[in-house]
Amino acid sequence: MGTLNKVAKITLLFWLMKIVATTLGETLGDFIAQTLGLGYTIGILITLAFFGIVLGIQLSRKEYIPVWFWLVIIATTTLGTEISDFIDRSLHLGYTWGSLLLFFGLLSTLFAWFKRFDDLAVYPIFERNKEGYYWIAILFSNSLGTAFGDYLSDVVGLSYLNGAMVTAGIIILVVLLHYFTKINQIVLFWVAFIFTRPFGATFGDFLTKPLAKGGLDLGTLPASVVSIVLMGILIFVSHRQMTSQADEQE
Repeated sequence: MGTLNKVAKITLLFWLMKIVATTLGETLGDFIAQTLGLGYTIGILITLAFFGIVLGIQLSRKEYIPVWFWLVIIATTTLGTEISDFIDRSLHLGYTWGSLLLFFGLLSTLFAWFKRFDDLAVYPIFERNKEGYYWIAILFSNSLGTAFGDYLSDVVGLSYLNGAMVTAGIIILVVLLHYFTKINQIVLFWVAFIFTRPFGATFGDFLTKPLAKGGLDLGTLPASVVSIVLMGILIFVSHRQMTSQADEQE
């Protein structure tokens, strides 16, 4: 039997799950650091430990298993929230410099990936070493997406809903470019991946922030619970979909 693919196929379900995962990452990250009052340093340590555990399990698997793959995605979105807020509020670099720093980290990772493997294809991925670059790039892109979403609201001054609309517009533009132009598909993937993060983040802020700041004031815990339930349903659908495809191939 040949080497098996380790990552999710890029479909409509993938992007839907990515958006829900980013919303969960924003609300859960804020719950840990702000609602529980643990702060951003402790928040990073907690989410980094979770990321390390689920990533280790994912890397040890021989094939793509939806629950472990998406737990790592959730871990990167949650850790990305803590990293972005730590850069801004603990290191006092601000979201502008934070976004630039994380953008440089993403470009450096993609450059190293390309130098090592001579491609940046995100599906399929068989080699464990390439998968390592894949997850580092995803962590940087989710952290960057968080910082950029906060940049839109805190620096540019957009409301959380308007920020979500701006990032949604960019995502729609990327979809149109995908279908109607010959722009490199890998470039479009990473642009879409980055901007689904601030879309989910600003939507998460819209759910949790006070009414005076343009939010719905639902609280970080209720919003996180709703996102967890939705994510659980989507992971179940993904497992069923994978099982059905395997049965059809037999």
